Amino acid sequence: MAVQRKYIFFLVLVAILGIAGVHGAGECGKSSPDMEAFKLAPCASAAQDKDAEVSDGCCSQVKKIGQNPKCLCAVMLSNTAKSSGIKPEIAVTIPKRCNIADRPTGYKCGAYTVP
Repeated sequence: MAVQRKYIFFLVLVAILGIAGVHGAGECGKSSPDMEAFKLAPCASAAQDKDAEVSDGCCSQVKKIGQNPKCLCAVMLSNTAKSSGIKPEIAVTIPKRCNIADRPTGYKCGAYTVP
């Protein structure tokens, strides 16, 4: 029930951001990190619990967004991610847990270092 509430809150927040017309030319190009965070919804449980299984859908999205490490970092540290209960110290481990071979290692993401 609590997870369902988080998803509903997450979707409402993304909808509000979309309606508000938030656009940026930052780390994620024309899309804001908060909007890109929506794509990582399949990663919600894996980004909250280091022992949770990482789904194929999550790994696929992380691989796509991770082609730009600055964007992936910004998404993991975004307000949307934080309000969804994402733990950045766990979220930064997802590329490794997905066995993504070309992931950045030792990359500094805020206060966290990507393993």
